[in-house]
Amino acid sequence: MGQAIAGGVAEGQLKEALLERYTPQMYEKISGAAVAIAGLGGLGSHIAVMLARAGVGRLFLVDFDRVELTNLNRQAYDLSHLGQRKTEALPGILQKINPYLQIQAQNIRVTAENAPGLFGGYPILCEAFDKPEQKAMLVSAVLEGCPQAVVVSGSGMAGYGSANSIVTRQKMSRLYVSGDGETELGQSTCLMASRVMVCAAHQANMAIRLILGEKGV
Repeated sequence: MGQAIAGGVAEGQLKEALLERYTPQMYEKISGAAVAIAGLGGLGSHIAVMLARAGVGRLFLVDFDRVELTNLNRQAYDLSHLGQRKTEALPGILQKINPYLQIQAQNIRVTAENAPGLFGGYPILCEAFDKPEQKAMLVSAVLEGCPQAVVVSGSGMAGYGSANSIVTRQKMSRLYVSGDGETELGQSTCLMASRVMVCAAHQANMAIRLILGEKGV
């Protein structure tokens, strides 16, 4: 049976390209991994892009919002995506990076009640919500309701302060938090692509470290 081909590139060619950068053991772990992402805005959309480029085999994307013009200064979308559900627009972006990626997307508002059912099957959840109360709700619900899941959360990436203040810390055995921990959106702060993407990169990198068996920061 011949190789699957999409966009003129065979699946085996993408594998060979990654194997030029990874050891076989790294490739097997990353390509066989599954990661859930809750929130597909500035953090979540870029986390998904980075994990897709890294070759993570399966992504579960959850959001209930649509792409708006004000999103474009920091999120992975462009003008062609305006008005689309983020759960429809982002898979299209990811499939252009890796058409063989397994993507499941669900357009739903996450609550404390449905979070365990949504994310219980995933060993890693990247939390990428906007509001602190939503973040706290999701982290608590998953840590309590999904005993096998590790949460990688984002907290404090607003403004244009030094990107060097953004770090990843291990807060609990199954909770890592990326960001400066204090700079949230407010009247005197803004959201800039550069700083948001630094935080997203921290979260994506922590997810990859967990996939490869690294537990510390």
